Amino acid sequence: MSLTLTDVTRIANLAQLEMDQAQTADMLDKLNGIFALAEQMKTVDTEGVAPLSHPLANAMQVALRLREDAATEPNRREEYQQVAPKTEDGLYLVPKVIE
Repeated sequence: MSLTLTDVTRIANLAQLEMDQAQTADMLDKLNGIFALAEQMKTVDTEGVAPLSHPLANAMQVALRLREDAATEPNRREEYQQVAPKTEDGLYLVPKVIE
């Protein structure tokens, strides 16, 4: 996948960024470089490779101590939503910002 100058200009507009022609061209090169790297990474054979819990877990050769995944804060959703302009079913309602 690769982007065009038109794509980068539209993305910048949606993100409300002002970019001149030189910045747009530079950003196009950088974004296409990221996409090229992602395509290159997709070609790597990972069959039989177990996922790591931490990027250095295999190199450190030590078991990582992980904390128990438990909620430690009380649920204060209703209290927080009382001051919100609009809510529905526990969700905040916001105006549409994407074209």
